[in-house]
Amino acid sequence: MIRVLLVDDQSLLRMGFRMILDAEPDIEVVGEAADGATGVSMTSALHPDVVLMDVRMPGMNGIEATAAITAAAPASRVLILTTFDMDEYVFAGLKAGASGFLLKDAPPAELLSAIHTVAGGEAVLAPTATRRLIDQFVPLLPDLGQQPERDALLSRLTDRERAVFARLAAGRSNGEIAGEMHLSQGTVKIHVGRILAKLDLRDRVQAVVLAYESGLIKPGSQ
Repeated sequence: MIRVLLVDDQSLLRMGFRMILDAEPDIEVVGEAADGATGVSMTSALHPDVVLMDVRMPGMNGIEATAAITAAAPASRVLILTTFDMDEYVFAGLKAGASGFLLKDAPPAELLSAIHTVAGGEAVLAPTATRRLIDQFVPLLPDLGQQPERDALLSRLTDRERAVFARLAAGRSNGEIAGEMHLSQGTVKIHVGRILAKLDLRDRVQAVVLAYESGLIKPGSQ
């Protein structure tokens, strides 16, 4: 059972999320908070697996609350939900330790998939957020393909792992990678774990940066 805490200052949105989540047999909404400070204290008391966190709230905002939660309760994963698909929120949330970033208007199936992914210990980004992340980083990078240290890291990967890595860094989910490469999701998960370990990466977000930094995939490629 995945235990979820809802943190959003809009009661109607919390109600909507609760209705979606309560219909799932393997998800339990353990509490609701209307501001960041309450969300932090409830996380400490309830130990949820996943915290659905709004960004803009009175008092302590979602970014500050995320930083407090990930510092004090690292076992609770934070999935940021916002209506604002803007770089400042993507980067601030990820820097604060969020495990995922999803727009509030995402379809219910996408929300549920993100909760399961984050609860399973993986990071997840909305495709639009991934593109913005890439667009933000690429112009700031040094000349691509001239990173001997990065090339040395990539040389640790097998051909199959490089193929998985390129898709992972392009924002593909494990399920999408499995479909494209005709592999089981379990096999993809094993490959992803090995890739992150070999390259000393924390999560998929760092994988996006390294892939472009090293020139493994190029801006505008699919």
